[in-house]
Parts: sequence; structure tokens; C-alpha cells
Amino acid sequence: MFDDSQLDLLLEIVREAASEEILPRFRKLAAGDIAEKKSSIDLVTDADLMSEKRITRRLLEHFPAAHIVAEEAYENDRSVIKGLRDADLAFVIDPVDGTFNFQAGLPMFGTNLAVVSKGATVAAIIHEAVMGDSLVAIKNGGARFIGHDGTEMTIAVAPSVPLSTMVGTISMNDIAYEERRRIAGNLAKTKMAFGYNCSAYEYWMAATGKVHFIGHHSLMPWDHLAGVLIHTEAGGYTARFDGSPYLPGDTSGGILSAPDRDCWEMILAEIVQAI
Repeated sequence: MFDDSQLDLLLEIVREAASEEILPRFRKLAAGDIAEKKSSIDLVTDADLMSEKRITRRLLEHFPAAHIVAEEAYENDRSVIKGLRDADLAFVIDPVDGTFNFQAGLPMFGTNLAVVSKGATVAAIIHEAVMGDSLVAIKNGGARFIGHDGTEMTIAVAPSVPLSTMVGTISMNDIAYEERRRIAGNLAKTKMAFGYNCSAYEYWMAATGKVHFIGHHSLMPWDHLAGVLIHTEAGGYTARFDGSPYLPGDTSGGILSAPDRDCWEMILAEIVQAI
């Protein structure tokens, strides 16, 4: 089983994959190193594949009975997500979250790693490979920034403010045109809308108080489990669009993260649902 003292081991595994498999390929990919999955913005590279294999191998060395849910392996076995609800111990991996940015040479990508036990996310890491910094969280133990130089500090979400002074985003890549147009119009009610096409960066910004809210329609676990725990432990509030909690294994229903529940309800009504 996993205990909190093993978080440093997981961070070492993630850092190793970044330095050995991801960064050496950044801005050095040949055309043959990139492939489309479902569309021209849904890509996979050699960095995704090799770093996922390395992280998976290293995790199983230390936790041989663990259930592994990894983004690229999911393409070969889509039943793995079902095991998250009941697994005694599971690891959920997105080795290069923000692959479109990575292959375009933009330094806005990260590695997500979540630890799940008996249907709950109990630990999380978001690692930013270029700078070498990380966000980490333990369930009921708070969230921290750990710098590449060993600097550590507690992180916290932004305070509640009026909608007109908020900065945030609702990811719209996976919804129909009319929905995209409606939500984009509603985002004009805020101070500024942004989009990084990278869940790792979006949760980083929300959990460290740089933006007020983020929302997504697609709920694949490797995109959200780590970020949601870190955001929650930093003081934030997250739920699916219907108000239910977001749990390992959920893949539909939309998700919204905000500084607190009152803000969450306001953003849901004014941005996500308003006609």
C-alpha cells in the first residue's frame, strides 16, 4: 500500500522521466515522432510513449500489485478506468499533458500523477518539466509548491471576487459549435478568459491563485484527478456540473473548479448554463 512518506519516491520517478524521456525530445521531434489519435489537435509523440513506459515500469517495481491507468495505454485497453473505483491502490498517469503544446515547442506542458485508493484520490503531483518545479498534495494534508532548487511553500487558491474581475477558462475543445459560441460569449462577463490547452497548467494556475476558475467538459481521469486534489487541498471547491462530487472513474458530466462553493454556483449559472 501507499503511505504519505512515499510521495518523495513518486516525485523522483516523475522527475526522472522528465529529464530522461521528455526534455531531450522537446523541440527536437521529427515528423515521424508525432501521430494523430482522434484529430489534428489530439496527438501522441515519442515523448508521451517512452515517458509513460518508464513511469509505469518504475511504479510497478515498487508497487507490483498496483492498478495502472495511463493515457496512452488506455488506447489499447479501455477497460482500465473501470478498475479505479475498487482498486486498493492505483496510479493514474498523464506523462505529457499538453501534447499539442509540447510538439509545437511551447513550454506549457506537464506530467500528472494521481494516487487512488479505494475510490478516493489520496496523493497527487503535477510536475513542470522545463523549470523542474512541482505541485504536490496529500489528501487532508494540504498542497505545496516544491521548486527545482528544493524551495517549498504552501499554496492557496485566489480569494472570492465579483465575476467581472475574475480570470478563468472553460475548455471548449470537446463540445459542439453552438455550445462553444454560447460559453465563449458568457466568458465576456469576466475580466479575462484564457486557455492553455493543458489541464496541468490550468490546475497549476487555479491552485496557486493566479486565476479564479477552470472548467472542462471532458473528464478523463489522467487530466483531472491530480489537479482536483491539489486544487482542493489548496482551499478550492470542485464539483461536476450537476453538483455531484468528482470521483475516480467519472468520465462524463463536466467539471468546474472555483475558490469556494458560492463562486462555483455563480460561475456555473453565469458562464456554463446562461443562455
